[in-house]
Amino acid sequence: MCAIAGLIRRDRNDTADRHAVRAMMSAMQHRGPDGQGVHFDGPVGLGHNRLAIIDLEGGAQPMSNEDGSLWLVFNGEIYNYLELRRDLLRNHEFRTHSDTEVILHLYEEFGERCLEKLNGMFSFALWDARRQLLFAARDHFGVKPFYWWLDERSFAFASEPKALIASGLVEPDLDPAAFEEYLTFQFCLAERTLFRNVFKLEPGQFLTFRPFRDASPSVFRYWGFSYDIDDYHTEEYFREQLLVLLQDSVRLQLRSDVPVGAHLSGGVDSSTVVCLAAPVYGGAFHTFTGAFREGPQFDETRYARAVAEHVGSAHHEVWPTADDFREVLPRLMYMMDEPAAGPGLFPQYCVSRLAREHVKVVLGGQGGDEIFGGYARYLIAYLELCLKGAIYGSQEPGKYVVTWDSILPNLPLLRQYTPLLQHFWREGLFEDPDRRYYRLVSRVDDFASLVSEEHWSEDSGARTFASFQQVFNNPATKSHFNRITNFDLQTLLPALLHVEDRTSMSVSLESRVPLLDHRIADLVTRMPPTIRFKGGDTKRVFREAVRQLLPEAVFSRRDKMGFPVPLTEWMRGPLRDFVGDILLSRRSRQRGVFRPGAVEKLIEKEKSFGRQLWGVLCLELWFRAFQDREMCPRPVERAMAVAGGDGPAGV
Repeated sequence: MCAIAGLIRRDRNDTADRHAVRAMMSAMQHRGPDGQGVHFDGPVGLGHNRLAIIDLEGGAQPMSNEDGSLWLVFNGEIYNYLELRRDLLRNHEFRTHSDTEVILHLYEEFGERCLEKLNGMFSFALWDARRQLLFAARDHFGVKPFYWWLDERSFAFASEPKALIASGLVEPDLDPAAFEEYLTFQFCLAERTLFRNVFKLEPGQFLTFRPFRDASPSVFRYWGFSYDIDDYHTEEYFREQLLVLLQDSVRLQLRSDVPVGAHLSGGVDSSTVVCLAAPVYGGAFHTFTGAFREGPQFDETRYARAVAEHVGSAHHEVWPTADDFREVLPRLMYMMDEPAAGPGLFPQYCVSRLAREHVKVVLGGQGGDEIFGGYARYLIAYLELCLKGAIYGSQEPGKYVVTWDSILPNLPLLRQYTPLLQHFWREGLFEDPDRRYYRLVSRVDDFASLVSEEHWSEDSGARTFASFQQVFNNPATKSHFNRITNFDLQTLLPALLHVEDRTSMSVSLESRVPLLDHRIADLVTRMPPTIRFKGGDTKRVFREAVRQLLPEAVFSRRDKMGFPVPLTEWMRGPLRDFVGDILLSRRSRQRGVFRPGAVEKLIEKEKSFGRQLWGVLCLELWFRAFQDREMCPRPVERAMAVAGGDGPAGV
């Protein structure tokens, strides 16, 4: 787990800017405090900050092959590196025991097709001097980040946008289209970021770039979610195969030369990971959870303790407060680079900080709701679709239909979501399915009243809905259930993994997600929806597969709500002045993004578990950190560094 950075001049006779590369690395020191390395060769500069996890002595980067024709910077872990290494030993000599060297020799053997062999979380960039080619890739789910920027003279990449800004090459200007998407979803779609002209490589993609010849990088997809439905196998078969893959994924992801523990929320996902990992871990296994003292709806520690007692782990808890929130949120927004997803990032950071006091690697249950279909809104969406079909005779055609009769027994699960149902059905009932799910995932009710005309026009909603439709109406999906879960897999999951990456790496902790093994996704997305979402029973196949692993109290619960934060309670009480001072300040008013009167009303009337005020607060702190330069380097600082000049090329 590390930070990677690079700068390539587009004139082969030019020289890479050493100061720029080192400034990028300095901005990401938190990602890799155990070592730093650079490689400069004429127009090419590569940098690496290391968090040592595998081969503590021999895994330093940038790393080259035997003749120095390939140079690699790599962030992440290749979990099946031992199996790959064993196969590669037939034709290659290894100088280290690292997974990094495995990638180098795989590329020598298979070229870009090496990605087909990898099971892991990764982003890497490989400079092929013979071909004068940059080859860069990001893992199947986007656990590890990769950002890039291009102009007429240079191509730059890094693990975090703040590093590109620190180079002095990139200005933190706002991308208007990305801003509209963030206002709608609280994340950006596809390759966009909030920073103009800074792009992210999407999950399951790689790029190639010949800087002395190509106008821009070429981006390709090497993996994606498959909906080639398997009609042959039974539900029992899928359950058995899923358990085998879960066990193997955890086995692979326990590989480490440093201590490993696990996040434990008390939900089925993280509990499953802990119950699979603790019994086979060769030492004391530590688990970590967090909760709030503001009420039972914010405290699930009893379930986490039940699992910890069940497996005999050394269990640790943290209880964040409003004072903690006030202290860390501005810095956390800077570490995030872009605000993404919800307020759960705050307690997630606090739990990661606690975990880092005891271990260097944690496993977690991230991705279970998206892979296995665990969100209540899936049942809400299907309930309306079934009502519409029953009234108008327009039931979704085909053999992958979840029927009205089948979902009836599970409707009591929606009792706790009555306010959401009332809000959802307030308007637009029985619109087209894509429009209805758009309403479910939209985070702001009335854009025009909250955002200034400069940043939200009458056409903004149409643009964001069109972007939504491009993802939602995937022709490969064969049912409404596959369409809604596919949208979340393609968009929400990367946003949640963005939070996972930044909150853990901000404290130099490696976070692994065993449920997000691409073999598991391939199995699950090929299940018929009538099995995967049988009767509207969320996560049915997964829960039945792991039933025997879990304490009964955890298996039986159906009230898991993520990581709820008492944000509304705090903002009406101990954080009222903090929020008001930020959002109603002279600086915020002069910025002209939000309408002050609407913000005042929002502070007064934000509903419990609401997300609008959270989104506005995060945006204002993001503006301060980057556009106001409260935390990222100013151009004058960069100019002074460059004035020192570049040294000679070489290592």
